[in-house]
Amino acid sequence: MDIELIKLEYQGKNITIIPTAHVSKNSAELVARTIDEIHPDTICVELDKDRLDSLKNPDKFKNTDITKIIKEKRVGYMLANIILSNYQKRLAGQLGTRSGGEMITAINKAEEIGAELVLADRSIQTTFKRTWRKLTFKDKMKLLNVIISSLFEKEEISEEELKNLQQSEALTAALREVSKAFPSVAEVLITERDKYLAYKIKTAPGTNIVAVMGAAHTIGVQKHINEDYDIKDFDVIPPKSTVSKIASWILPVTILMVILLSFSKDKEIGLQQIKTWILFNGTCSAMGALLARGHIISVIVAFLAAPITSLNPLLAAGWFAGLTEAYIRKPTVEDFSKVSDDFNSVKSFFSNRVLRILLLVILANLGSTIGTLISSLNIFSSLIEKL
Repeated sequence: MDIELIKLEYQGKNITIIPTAHVSKNSAELVARTIDEIHPDTICVELDKDRLDSLKNPDKFKNTDITKIIKEKRVGYMLANIILSNYQKRLAGQLGTRSGGEMITAINKAEEIGAELVLADRSIQTTFKRTWRKLTFKDKMKLLNVIISSLFEKEEISEEELKNLQQSEALTAALREVSKAFPSVAEVLITERDKYLAYKIKTAPGTNIVAVMGAAHTIGVQKHINEDYDIKDFDVIPPKSTVSKIASWILPVTILMVILLSFSKDKEIGLQQIKTWILFNGTCSAMGALLARGHIISVIVAFLAAPITSLNPLLAAGWFAGLTEAYIRKPTVEDFSKVSDDFNSVKSFFSNRVLRILLLVILANLGSTIGTLISSLNIFSSLIEKL
């Protein structure tokens, strides 16, 4: 089944869209053949600067400063990137190809024929952040469950199945299912990016343009190419609402007021509540660090930090424990280079210092959250009994 090119016209520009699958060998061949035939003025690719750098310099990841990742609060972003890259690499391995091969072909062809290269996609970091901010807590848990489940799926996919997925009818059905399950995710990952790609393509220089993109975006791009809109809003990270900012301080302030009230009623109860807060917060966070097989000092740091950071929404116990782990067990170049391979094995996962640090940050933070809930219930109940 041959993949059909999409031909569009926009204000005197001839636009040829090449639907691709990022792990398909045939997609790379189609890109090369089409560019040779059309010889375009401009080649647009579904990439941003970060992904272009990663494709051109795959070893760049090896020089990552893990402590910087933790300090900049990008642990979740990095882990999501690893998961997505691992999934694509696994599919590419099954098909004997290289993930992103069609994009590399387009980039090389642009240089070869002297065409202008346009990075038509939005920053992946912006996309992740906008997606996460728009999700409810329930949807976040649901999405994480889907992502984690997909890691253990070993079902193989053939080149023919990839071709079928590139057909518009199959794509429409698949996108409809995603929109039903995760409307907020579909809005940011699909609709906004479709509009972003369409805008970048139609405003690209030259009159003869070739656009290389994943087949999932072709339907939306065709729909939005003639619409009039501004993409500036799509680059803005939605700030946390005033309500959510205030809500994040309500529990810590309430806990402190309850403890102070308890002291005014009975000094012993007040002291017991402080012990309860420290014990549950510290222990649960330390258990998270321990589950990630952190160093004993990292576990102790998690225990000591959690009771304090739980009272400040701007801090997190996992950050301190993760930084400690990174200092004591500094990741090597080999750890970074083997991240994708080690992700698929439990034994290798925990032997890889990069993955272990990321997991430690997440589990220590999760443990601290659980400890906060348990200790809060205990503190409230003890005060009610006293009253």
